[in-house]
Amino acid sequence: MSEGAQPSENRISRYGWHAIVLMSSAQMMSLLDRQILSILANDIRADLGIGDAEMGLLYGTVFALFYALFSLPLGRLVDGWVRTRLLAICLAGWSFFAGLSAFAQGFTLLAISRLGVGIGEATTQPAANSILFDSLPKSRRGIAMGGLGVGLALGLGLSMALGGVAAQWWDARVAAGGSSFGFAGWQFAFLVAAAPGFPLAWLIWRLREPVRGSMDGIVTRPDPAPFKASAGVLGAVTPGANWMNLWRHDAGARQWTINLVGLAVILGFTVLMVDLTSGFSPRPPLDFHGFTLNPHVLQWGVFGFGAFVVLNLFQNFRLTDRPTFNVAINPSLLLLMVMGGLQTAINYGVMFASPQILIRQFGLSMADVGLQFGLLSALLATIGALVAGPLADWLGHKMGNRGMIVLVLLSLGISPFFGVWTFSSETLSDFYLRYSIYSLILTLWLPPTYALLLGLALPRMRGIVFSAYLVIMTLLGQGLGPYVVGMLSDQNGGDLAAALITLNWVCPFIVGLLVVVLGRYARDEASMLDRARAGGEDI
Repeated sequence: MSEGAQPSENRISRYGWHAIVLMSSAQMMSLLDRQILSILANDIRADLGIGDAEMGLLYGTVFALFYALFSLPLGRLVDGWVRTRLLAICLAGWSFFAGLSAFAQGFTLLAISRLGVGIGEATTQPAANSILFDSLPKSRRGIAMGGLGVGLALGLGLSMALGGVAAQWWDARVAAGGSSFGFAGWQFAFLVAAAPGFPLAWLIWRLREPVRGSMDGIVTRPDPAPFKASAGVLGAVTPGANWMNLWRHDAGARQWTINLVGLAVILGFTVLMVDLTSGFSPRPPLDFHGFTLNPHVLQWGVFGFGAFVVLNLFQNFRLTDRPTFNVAINPSLLLLMVMGGLQTAINYGVMFASPQILIRQFGLSMADVGLQFGLLSALLATIGALVAGPLADWLGHKMGNRGMIVLVLLSLGISPFFGVWTFSSETLSDFYLRYSIYSLILTLWLPPTYALLLGLALPRMRGIVFSAYLVIMTLLGQGLGPYVVGMLSDQNGGDLAAALITLNWVCPFIVGLLVVVLGRYARDEASMLDRARAGGEDI
């Protein structure tokens, strides 16, 4: 790795704006194809005879498991290969698998399609972040992260609105005597959602690959064997294969002890949590064609799997890439990862429960929820991201990175009070008014958090470091958020609003983590190059 001239311009180039638009569009497609299953679930279940247990697996477990596992080797490939081509290939791939859902006649093909979507989408955020960090000046990265936030917001909102409207329009057309071509409404909705991914993949393929590290003044040497390194990461983190990796790299007794003791601790924790949650919220066993399974075992089994993957990842860093290991164990970086995962659990809980609250408490139909709540959420998150990006850049200019941390701290410090206020609403108009304020406050944290997190990683390791964050975020966010809200609701007679209010008790811990980061981020950032050099990095 060699030093380059530090860019002096703060202006975003035409290429930079082009990159923001395409990366934001990729994020939008990722959320659209991921979340559309939730609005179509009732029709799929009725049409194919699939139970709630199988739908829960498709929405959460199958997707999260493969998304978390493959984000790591793909994140490593982001750091070594042509990012624009990798993202284009993966976008076309997951679009194909999303469209494949339209041809499902049972659980198996739906599961295969969700598996493919999960693997393909695992590239999106690491590649998009890495491309944008090398396309924009350091002082304008808040805008870049805000652009990605806009994509996430639009994808989430459109998944509900487009899914509901497309399916309802197709079914109404068939009911009125039009030709269905053998498709039900939910199948047509999958095809509509998947179609834009292919031309977008072509545009990203044609996007010029930015010079890695140029905006940081650290131009990275080309990776001689990125695919071999990516395959090595997959083997190193996959439970079972990880022991072959330890043996192949002549890991000493200390590393074997850490791995096996860590596995024992993880297994003990999962067994304990299965016992506690089964007692707190007893659930009937899931029935998969004659095979029954305690749903809590499935939930905590996936969580334990992911935790072991994270342990294997950090051990592999230590054995094969000591500079990345030294940088990744930066205290501020780890604290931001945990903080982001916990806050994402709240966000997923809110998005999981709010549509159901509107149906149960205020009597809205699914189509009304898709249009009203889906489009409102998209609009609010878009406004929040557009405000948060430039605001983070402005605070960064005035106060340095402390300004960004203060923005995150302010957003997440006051948001629980507005959350309690929102989910105490007694009328629909009050709910929408309060939710609008709550959502705008809650959207301010993400762009500065991404900028802070990626600012603690060298250019050549941003993909894999962000993938590690994705695994932690998936485990805590998508893995635990809706699950905990569901258990709390069951204990309160189906009161989802009360469950969301209770979930906000995790916020003081989040604030505590941010206070620690505020006190030490500057020195942790300053030590980044020294950490890499101590691991043998040639800078």
